[in-house]
Amino acid sequence: MSSIILDYDLPPQRIAQFPARQRDRSRLLVFDRTSGAILHKRFHHLDQFLKPGDCLVINQTKVFPARLYGEKKDTGGKVEILLLKKVKGEIWESLMRPAQRVKINTQIRFPGQTVEATVLSERPQGIKVISFSKDKQAKNWIKKIGRVPLPPYIRRAARSLDQERYQTVYAKNYGSVAAPTAGLHFTRPLLRKLKMKGIHIVPLTLHIGLGTFQPIRSQNPEIHKPHPENYEIPLISAQQINQLKKNGNRIIAVGTSTVRALESAWDGKNVSPLKNSTDLFIHPPYSFNVIDGLITNFHLPHSTLLLLVAAFIREQKLLDLYQIAIKKKYRFYSYGDAMFII
Repeated sequence: MSSIILDYDLPPQRIAQFPARQRDRSRLLVFDRTSGAILHKRFHHLDQFLKPGDCLVINQTKVFPARLYGEKKDTGGKVEILLLKKVKGEIWESLMRPAQRVKINTQIRFPGQTVEATVLSERPQGIKVISFSKDKQAKNWIKKIGRVPLPPYIRRAARSLDQERYQTVYAKNYGSVAAPTAGLHFTRPLLRKLKMKGIHIVPLTLHIGLGTFQPIRSQNPEIHKPHPENYEIPLISAQQINQLKKNGNRIIAVGTSTVRALESAWDGKNVSPLKNSTDLFIHPPYSFNVIDGLITNFHLPHSTLLLLVAAFIREQKLLDLYQIAIKKKYRFYSYGDAMFII
């Protein structure tokens, strides 16, 4: 596979630092894979490109306030913690900064709080396993004082607006350290409008984890191994997707995380109702089994998400679309604009 898809030049001013004033007023680049047509719209025009019977599959994961700030108990040195995944009880996988200065058995306190954390072990990819003290309020405390884990390319501290805007309006199940950004553009009125038109809105959950922050460092993507992420497809969702697909209706994924869940659950004939984990890495060449369309944001160079979209359309075409988006001054990444590929 050519490595050309791994990179492109993006002017820094094209990286969105704040969300659009209104979710569904973000821009929408529509690309028709059959005709090659390219249209420039707003996200609230989405219904113009959907038809009765279409199935939009959404990811109901909810971002939890995974960023914590503490200090080493012995020296007072500042420590930033990004919680990744709960292992069991009060034991979590995490990333820390400065990682090299936080060793095994380091105790971390949080000023003004009774809960403390201890570093238990280290794992590959810079992961540190930590345990919170046996405080009955630890879980609630994390949600109370933890901060929204904005991605590093948003070069500002999290603000109160991020508590709402770095979350989809249909978020339901806590578990992600990053938002399923394609879903950030939907509003409740837009969802009602789509349902009234006969569009099926079908939920699943995939909790986005460390893989979102892992760039592909090799020129050979084949050797890249994504961090596993947990997902769940309810029985009723699987049944609805399978029936609609059997009837010839279009299955349209909202976001790359939704695609990974659907493709991971494909058993060769149907989407299976599963509660499982997946490290599926979709890249060219890949034959999609489930989806007919994809709503997605613009992704980082050297990212697995970029390669997933490249697998859905020709690699060079994706690069061409990105160059058009840059020229047209689209906003990129988590708080940026969207693409609809049909």
